Amino acid sequence: MKLELRRIYIKDLQFGEKTSVNNGVLTVNKEELIAYLKEDKKVKDVKLDIARPGEKVRIIPVKDVIEPRVKIEGSGNGFPGVSSKMAQLGEGKVNVLFGAAIVTVGDIVGFQEGVIDMWGEGAKWTPFSKTYNLVVDITPVDGLDPHEHETTVRLVGLKAAEFVGEAGRNVEPDEIMTYEMGSIHEETAKYPNLPKVAYVEMLISQGLLHDGYIYGVNSQLILPTLIHPNEELDGAVISGNCVAACDKITTYQHQNNAVILELYAQHGKEINFLGVILTPELTTLEGKFRTCDYTAKLCKMIGADGAIVSEEGYGNPDSDLLMICKRLEKSGIKTVLITDECSGRDGMSQPLADTTPEAVAVVSTGNVSHVVKLPPADKVIGNAEAIATLAGGWDGSLGDDGSLSCELNAVIGSTSEIGYHNCTVKLY
Repeated sequence: MKLELRRIYIKDLQFGEKTSVNNGVLTVNKEELIAYLKEDKKVKDVKLDIARPGEKVRIIPVKDVIEPRVKIEGSGNGFPGVSSKMAQLGEGKVNVLFGAAIVTVGDIVGFQEGVIDMWGEGAKWTPFSKTYNLVVDITPVDGLDPHEHETTVRLVGLKAAEFVGEAGRNVEPDEIMTYEMGSIHEETAKYPNLPKVAYVEMLISQGLLHDGYIYGVNSQLILPTLIHPNEELDGAVISGNCVAACDKITTYQHQNNAVILELYAQHGKEINFLGVILTPELTTLEGKFRTCDYTAKLCKMIGADGAIVSEEGYGNPDSDLLMICKRLEKSGIKTVLITDECSGRDGMSQPLADTTPEAVAVVSTGNVSHVVKLPPADKVIGNAEAIATLAGGWDGSLGDDGSLSCELNAVIGSTSEIGYHNCTVKLY
């Protein structure tokens, strides 16, 4: 498969008469986009706003972040199986409005939504302080059950990203990123002496609004599945969950999966990158045994010498992470885990809910319980009072002056377990 992600650098975002891109400025026709999104009869109202890097703007409560794109060559525009008919992804040419993002906000159904600050202390903790954000505030019609409500909001976000992405269809890119990889047999023949490495990406799959989706299929319903890395970079995997904001993998982060990009960078040099195994994180013991055993089997079948395993969420999924690790290491597959820690506000508590002696290589992406103080914003898009009911917030988090005190739990992408964030690791 060969995929070109053709980046059009976005340097500003504004509202105007025509949705277009000129000299790096993305212009969006506000009225047209609102009318398009309100064609969904489950949508009562839509409000649009803009948040630029450096502005004293707070966005809360954030549901998802999506990168606007358009496929100009190859099958499958948008998000096949979800917002468009099913098609095979992973090949062709995609024009990407790089530096722009669609950010969805709305009434809280699942309490684990999040915060984005575009400036100051908060901006240090989220990667989406650096993107030009078109914020889509969605109010569904009354009477929807929680799952219908959440489905409606997320579909609106995806449709907004497709609408805006069309603006880049005929624009020449500033940079072309090419991702090409043949079959496992072909790549192994090319690089017979390089260690073969698989990427196991765990997806939250716990029901109760805690699910990821692959080509529109709820990850609860799958066995661990091997995909070409280009498929995820091309939009095959999306967020559909309300897990803690700090390590929720947004759709934008799936589209730009940092683990995949780094493994691609090392492919043919230090390693032979075999592909991506998507593994559901289930809540039942039987389900955990089934998926963890199956994941290890797939890694052995494709001949992996090593594996990178990334988690989504913490607590219950820690068991899956360590069970997979144990099985891989006992099979002779060297394993590196990527996880955040829930170590308490003083950092002294046990970081994971489970452990195993085989976990000898672990990359930490930060402590979800770390408390940050965020100063008052000049402008709040959404509802600042939502912090009281977000994971990581509490009654009293919102100060009288508009400042926020919260754990990193509440900040979108702050401890992302696929590495797409601003935290670094220090060795003492």
